Amino acid sequence: MYEALYNEPFYEQFYQELRQLLQGPNIKTVNMGYLEKEARKYANKSRFHSYVWMSKFSSRLAPKTVYLGSPRVRQPKLLDSHIKILENHEEELKKVLHLVKNLPFVHIRRQMGNNDYYNPICNLYVSVADPKNVRNAYMWASTMFDVGRRPGPEFIMLHIPEEHIMRAQVLALPEYNLNIALGTDYLGEDKKGFLRQAMWRADEQGMLGLHAGTKIVTVRDPQDNRLKKYGVFLFGMTATGKSTWSCHQLGLDHTRGEKTEVCQDDIVFLRDDGSALGSENNFYVKTDVRPDQQEAMYNALVHKSALIENVMMNYRGEIDFLDESLCGNGRAVIFRKRLMVEQNKKLVSISAPSVNLPSLDEMDGIIFAFITRRNTIMPFAQRLTPEQGVLAYLWGESTHSYASNPEKAGESVRIVGTDPFIIGSRGVKVNRFYDIVMKLVEKYPDKVRFVMYNTGGMGEIIETSEQNGKIVKKLVRKVERVPLNLMAAIQRGDLRVTNTYEVGILGTEGIVAVEGRPLHEYDVRRFYSEEQINNYLKELIEGRKKFTEEIAAEGLKPEIIRAAQRAFSIEQKLEAARVTVPEAIGQKHARSEPSTAGHGSMRPRRPGVWRWR
Repeated sequence: MYEALYNEPFYEQFYQELRQLLQGPNIKTVNMGYLEKEARKYANKSRFHSYVWMSKFSSRLAPKTVYLGSPRVRQPKLLDSHIKILENHEEELKKVLHLVKNLPFVHIRRQMGNNDYYNPICNLYVSVADPKNVRNAYMWASTMFDVGRRPGPEFIMLHIPEEHIMRAQVLALPEYNLNIALGTDYLGEDKKGFLRQAMWRADEQGMLGLHAGTKIVTVRDPQDNRLKKYGVFLFGMTATGKSTWSCHQLGLDHTRGEKTEVCQDDIVFLRDDGSALGSENNFYVKTDVRPDQQEAMYNALVHKSALIENVMMNYRGEIDFLDESLCGNGRAVIFRKRLMVEQNKKLVSISAPSVNLPSLDEMDGIIFAFITRRNTIMPFAQRLTPEQGVLAYLWGESTHSYASNPEKAGESVRIVGTDPFIIGSRGVKVNRFYDIVMKLVEKYPDKVRFVMYNTGGMGEIIETSEQNGKIVKKLVRKVERVPLNLMAAIQRGDLRVTNTYEVGILGTEGIVAVEGRPLHEYDVRRFYSEEQINNYLKELIEGRKKFTEEIAAEGLKPEIIRAAQRAFSIEQKLEAARVTVPEAIGQKHARSEPSTAGHGSMRPRRPGVWRWR
């Protein structure tokens, strides 16, 4: 329908002309020392001796990001804002050539990743017609590695913040390894421009780009007292806790050799041996961090090396990271080596020796953990079969919160792999994930696990009514959020294999006891009637059906569609204590301990362990 809006020969001509202009006399190639000196001229200094900037834009132009090229890279579903940009994008690209020829630019060359296989060389060109925009080059470059002799490919990112706000947009030409940000000074456009391109090229080379954090967790097995090392992938949408849990110590006992080592917090490239190549040397994180809950991230934020933007800092240089009066998306580049926790009255780094996750041959197992944030009937943890794990990747679920978006509160949000940066077919991404993980499961049947964590809550009730022709939502019962120490205990128990699971209302194994402590107070039937539970289940299943149909149109494997159909057949008529599920989801793939009729008859695997640390 919109084929005529694209012009592939024009993109080739544009790219060739652009390459010539990037050699012009107005392009100044610089190093990190130059950028640091220039950027600091436009910063304020905090009492931590760190540098703080403010930007006009504080979030990405997601609805105004358009992919240009052949049909395989175009967005399958266009918004009205995309169409408007497409109708004028050739004129805008001609204007880009004019601006690149005339405006002053700084150019910095950095490298993504540190491995022997795949390390894109990233060339960032930032217009400094407004000289304070040099901070974009400095902050972004601080997330990358020095350029070495590691293999490429080469990427280009053009950033022209001076374009008029009315024409603010991001144009991506994936087949030319090129991204262009116009009319915005938000650093996230530089970061995600390169990472989006890197994920697509990784897919083209047989890997799979994942919007996920990674860490290595060493725990002591309570059965044989051996230390075991696990690689953990943490998938999650923005604001669900991906960075928090990538950098969290989980209350592990360091005196017994247990520890968390952080590899990455955002983007990795999964290989078929279970390893994951890291992308960034340092992290670009949200700053709404509490020292008692996110110790490592907080210590990195208050170190003088942190590069901070859009936070509330008073005239004395004091920063309140939780004050969002000026901006709800305060950000900072924090240095990986500064992720530190206190042990024996000393600060100890929890950064892994490498940004790369080792292969499965080198570890005792890997865990694919999907983080969601829901507030009604979903348990705080679910143990998934491999089939259910693929569906979790397909559905990539979360919900809008009442606090952040009252008009959409309670509504489901679904993004494949929780990755809003997919180029081309989303179905192809799901198929690749299926192929890689199923081969790993076949080769290492006892070393690959799948879980889902709900960092939201349980018990929320929102009433919907119509007033003056508008839908109005009213929060009737506020959600009881999962306590952070409980979520840490759940993840710790899953690694130690000391939690207890039973098949629950969703057809998956839901958690019923943590390290021997039954979770009676979070039984869903304490919050809702059977009728309410059935209504929530129906809404969840209908949403999943609709989304699966949408992605199936982009080429899902038949095996994945059949798995989804089995998941949709959860019985709607629930019994008081348990639910009947299809044999394909329940008995055939069950890996749990024998279930009991009720919580009172459960025997914890580690009697006496009742307190969460």
